[in-house]
Amino acid sequence: MNFSDLIRRYTTMAYVINDECIACGACAGDCPVNAISEGDGKYVIDADTCIDCGACAGSCPVGAPVEG
Repeated sequence: MNFSDLIRRYTTMAYVINDECIACGACAGDCPVNAISEGDGKYVIDADTCIDCGACAGSCPVGAPVEG
């Protein structure tokens, strides 16, 4: 991990998926780093993998992914 990656990791918050999730999987399909997986009744985002790009938020039909 280079210096700019460290700065980004500690100055941005990963996205999270709120309870509005309908488990359609649209967000997981659009995540460029595969940080999203199916959880218990809704999808979840691995904060350590998330690069805070917002692709998931743009593809979700109910607006469940939000900045953490």
